[in-house]
Amino acid sequence: MGDASDSRSLDQTVESSSSYSSTIVTNYPLIAAIVAFTIAQSTKFVTSWYREKQWDLKLLIGSGGMPSSHSATVSALTVAIGFQEGFGGSVFAAALILSCIVMYDATGVRLHAGRQAEVLNQIVYELPAEHPLAESRPLRELLGHTPAQVVAGCLLGVVTAVIGHLITMMTSRS
Repeated sequence: MGDASDSRSLDQTVESSSSYSSTIVTNYPLIAAIVAFTIAQSTKFVTSWYREKQWDLKLLIGSGGMPSSHSATVSALTVAIGFQEGFGGSVFAAALILSCIVMYDATGVRLHAGRQAEVLNQIVYELPAEHPLAESRPLRELLGHTPAQVVAGCLLGVVTAVIGHLITMMTSRS
């Protein structure tokens, strides 16, 4: 079945993969994803303060809004994996497919769930005070993203990964 050349190529693959990310603090795809997420969430936080002149700490961890932090995170991860492992590899392909699913979900299911929450909250608000649901806690409305928010998040993630790759290349030459 398998011969010596198969095991040699497997050993070389394992060696080359492990040499790229020997520790979690030097794992370029992970760092790119975390940085993209942090930039996206910080952008929402700062723009909210600029518009409303008050800090909303929930925006640092909440979902929804511009840009999509989910899209930024998965696109940065995917592009960083492509740079590190190769854009023709199966790891990149898996990351790309999962990124597409996350971004599709953000503009599909989650966006419409948020819109339904708005309608349900309005219905509950209009109920008479004696109704058992009149005092129920409102549903979260900001769940999904518009296509523009997803595209902005995706672009943020790609730019973050590219800048990270350039920094990695410059520091490895030193």
